Amino acid sequence: MVLTLSIPDEIATAIKWPRKQLDQQLVIEMAFALYGRGLMSMGSARRLAGLDKWTFLEELAARKIERHYGECELEEDLGYARNHHQ
Repeated sequence: MVLTLSIPDEIATAIKWPRKQLDQQLVIEMAFALYGRGLMSMGSARRLAGLDKWTFLEELAARKIERHYGECELEEDLGYARNHHQ
């Protein structure tokens, strides 16, 4: 499913981002807002934002958003550790 969000020109103009970056930045902001409210997993939020895991984690810290660390994230981290063990 693809969703399209319609923002009136006067609202888009009021946002203090360059017009070329507006679409991408709004999607990133939405991803962090949904994750921060517990409405989206970290994996889904970072895919929506188009960010790799480490950049997403750095942005969480910069935005002072608490990381939701549950069983799913633990399994993901353990899988990463197993595959990258030297």
